[in-house]
Amino acid sequence: MNNIDIKFKNLISEIKSLNNYELYYRIRSSFEKVYPQTRENMINFFNQFLYWGKIDIDNNNYEEIELKVKELKEHLNDFEELYFLLEDYRSKKLLYAIINNWYCYDFKTLSEVQEKCYDDYFDLDIIPSCKNEVLVDLGAYTGDSIVSYINNYGIDSYKKIYAYEITPDTFKTLESNLENYSNIDCRLKGVGSSNVTIAVSNSSVDASANTVKIDSNGDIPMVTLDEDITEKITIIKADIEGFEQDALIGAKKHIKEDHPKLLISVYHKNEDLWKIPKMIKEIDSSYKFYLRYHGGAIYPTEITLIAI
Repeated sequence: MNNIDIKFKNLISEIKSLNNYELYYRIRSSFEKVYPQTRENMINFFNQFLYWGKIDIDNNNYEEIELKVKELKEHLNDFEELYFLLEDYRSKKLLYAIINNWYCYDFKTLSEVQEKCYDDYFDLDIIPSCKNEVLVDLGAYTGDSIVSYINNYGIDSYKKIYAYEITPDTFKTLESNLENYSNIDCRLKGVGSSNVTIAVSNSSVDASANTVKIDSNGDIPMVTLDEDITEKITIIKADIEGFEQDALIGAKKHIKEDHPKLLISVYHKNEDLWKIPKMIKEIDSSYKFYLRYHGGAIYPTEITLIAI
């Protein structure tokens, strides 16, 4: 065993030794020791995005910590399984950094695993080249990831790109930004596990964080990839604010038959980190897994699962 293996094993053993009550107060005590301004920034962050639970100290609401305790105690074995599935030690150290940050607000290790060499999603050590790709971008936003893909792999690296975006104003910007590129199909649609309609709730923070709910009176269609795209898909990128699991369910046929490279955000729900790799493995056991990190040093967001 090397140092990362030992640290991860010891961390898991320590968490296992604690009951829920002890774990909650261990995490809360660590949170209360965080520098006050940093702690206040974290509270504002949690309460703005609402993915991981609220914190309201005045009303003794520590939902964010309670949800982390629940995830760790109920799924520690799943996190262990994920550790041994990961293909490289950059990924394993990242998983250790995430859990240790949840447990004791370890900012140092999280800063050490920040990706500073490659763009989001496109790690050239894992995916060194692309040719004749059919890329599907779920949560295309303004086209930033598509432009990054083209800058990394070249204008001749793809056969077709499908860009899905749910916010009408952002969709207009997406079309404008990509109008000079050929063979890009922009679709004002959500992608999930069934064909329904959705309503979009605008985020007060940023349009990239807009959320959706299934609504029979909604004006945006939600589709499955298996039904909406009939040709072979070779890459799926997904950053869709918590609907990543649903999108994978609706793309089972493509995953089984086409074996696309999967570039999936795994941080909008605490369970995404272990559950999404498990879902992919159950659909197609041949996939290999990597984790990469483009978030900050304070709280782990912008975590990408790369499945090949």
